[in-house]
Amino acid sequence: MYEGTTPVTLSEPGSTPPTPPTPPVPLAALLARRELGLRLLTGPDEVALHWVHTSEMADPYPYLLGGELLLTAGVQLTDPARFVERVVEAGAAALGFGVTPVYDTVPAELVEACARYGLPLIEVPPETPFTAVARALWRLMAEARLYELRRVTEAQQSLATAAARPAPVPAVLGALASRLGGRAVLFGADGTESAAAGRAIPQEAARALADLAGIVGPRPGGPASASGEGGGLRLAAYALGGGDGLALGVATERRDPGDHTVAGVAVVLLSLLTAPHRAADVSLRDGALTRLLLGAPPAEAAASLSPGPWTVVHARGGDGTPFAAATLAAALGTALVDDGETVRLLLPPDATPTARPGWTLGVSAPAAPDALPAADAQAARALRRAEATRTPLVRHHANGLAGLVDPDEAAAHARVLLAPLSEPQAETLRTWLSLHGSWDRTATALGVHRNTVRQRIARCAVLLDRDLDDPDVRMELWFALR
Repeated sequence: MYEGTTPVTLSEPGSTPPTPPTPPVPLAALLARRELGLRLLTGPDEVALHWVHTSEMADPYPYLLGGELLLTAGVQLTDPARFVERVVEAGAAALGFGVTPVYDTVPAELVEACARYGLPLIEVPPETPFTAVARALWRLMAEARLYELRRVTEAQQSLATAAARPAPVPAVLGALASRLGGRAVLFGADGTESAAAGRAIPQEAARALADLAGIVGPRPGGPASASGEGGGLRLAAYALGGGDGLALGVATERRDPGDHTVAGVAVVLLSLLTAPHRAADVSLRDGALTRLLLGAPPAEAAASLSPGPWTVVHARGGDGTPFAAATLAAALGTALVDDGETVRLLLPPDATPTARPGWTLGVSAPAAPDALPAADAQAARALRRAEATRTPLVRHHANGLAGLVDPDEAAAHARVLLAPLSEPQAETLRTWLSLHGSWDRTATALGVHRNTVRQRIARCAVLLDRDLDDPDVRMELWFALR
């Protein structure tokens, strides 16, 4: 516990919820439903209702979870004071008493007991069944959850957009502070503020927030998050991934159910943006880009990437979120990613491409910087084969026999042999041969109808004046197409 804060709450690594919990509903919102005819007899109306429970037990304590609206008609109400005492001990948020058929009015002793314990007491009129009260509360909770989900979704999109800006770390902090209505701080491993955004906070809150960050930041295997209060604000700190001691601190006036989820998205993005490998990758990428913009030949610009070997990966899939490509890049160990319908990634020598859930990957052979265009083509063909065979990951493998032939002579032979074909025809023939003459799989790989494939292959046979059913012809054509 730190001076000026409430006891700290810790959570284990990986405990960030994927979706916001269902928000509670204020009692005032339920009282505002005029069709129910509910009347508050005593107690505050700002208490939060998490669920509703009906009981006619003399002692409902063993059946309560806390935070509920307990409804009763007082069938076994013999000692109102003791009944209210047990309800308060169980942590119920409010008590609803239904008049008739047992009581014509709410017993005065019950009203007095609720007033003494500060337990909100509402009168449920005879024409309002308990099920109607329960249904109204569930509807209010569903509406609150829908609102919270929309708020979280909008926040995710805002954070993802910020992560794509030129200065992504300050932009993400600014978007987070704006969405939560407070202050967001990135703490270094030594506990100092690396970057911050949002409204200023009292010194007491700033010190308490730094203390929380010190709990989650520097210790590998420590808690993933910690929360508390200080300077009249709600505080939370989250450890960033990567094990380098960085932590995100958030200070807000209130804490809504979805705020933890929004902060979790920011943690993922900041972990990607501050990953140890990213600075080197971005420096290499920016150096190569600068050389190209200043007129350097592509080979010279590529040489600035380091000797390699580099691996090109083409990918399709993902979960549809704006930062799916960035998440894939982080999982594969690179920040060099070109997002689009087909995601293209450039992996450094120490990164090993592996299959990822929800993605289909085509992987090139390792290549030197000056051979990256050829590796890009290899990855594209590997991806098409992966999609055609419904395989999560396909790697390009060089043809061993091709290495026995002089590349210039092979290229000259291929140009003469394939000269009659257009590019779409040659690509169809290449895909058809790679899939062992399967019409359906070729059509899937190319995204065309199987009859289109048949027509193109028949036209290729005519233009080449070759029997495509002959294995020797197929081998020669495959060699030329390669």
